[in-house]
Amino acid sequence: MTEKVLLVDDEEDFIETLGERMRARGMDVSTTTSTKDALKKAQEGSFDAIVLDLMMPEMDGLEVLKILKEKRPELQIILLTGQATLEKGIEAMKLGAMDFVEKPANLDALTEKIRNAQAKKMILVEKQTEEKIKEIIQGKGW
Repeated sequence: MTEKVLLVDDEEDFIETLGERMRARGMDVSTTTSTKDALKKAQEGSFDAIVLDLMMPEMDGLEVLKILKEKRPELQIILLTGQATLEKGIEAMKLGAMDFVEKPANLDALTEKIRNAQAKKMILVEKQTEEKIKEIIQGKGW
């Protein structure tokens, strides 16, 4: 199954190059340099993983992470940064980030994290579906 990924980074050259390299590996990749556009795309589309830059000009990556996880808890978000700090990494994980990767990202490692995100999302969606079915059945009193 093809991994569907949203790349969010304000460095246009970086994101286009990374997107091309990921497409060459068979991934379905969307890109944006805007956090507002990323929030819109994440709400409207279905992604196995969102690779999100921590330092964005419009809105901090941690704030975007928080909004995304509140609206769509099944989303698997991998934070990407050139200025990694232990505190930011810990905060990101507490807010629900799946992982934290430093720039320049090792493509093999990032690909593996995206595949893990896809598997984790599938499990979460399956669990949510089972819970909805259970609620429906219990609500009917069968």
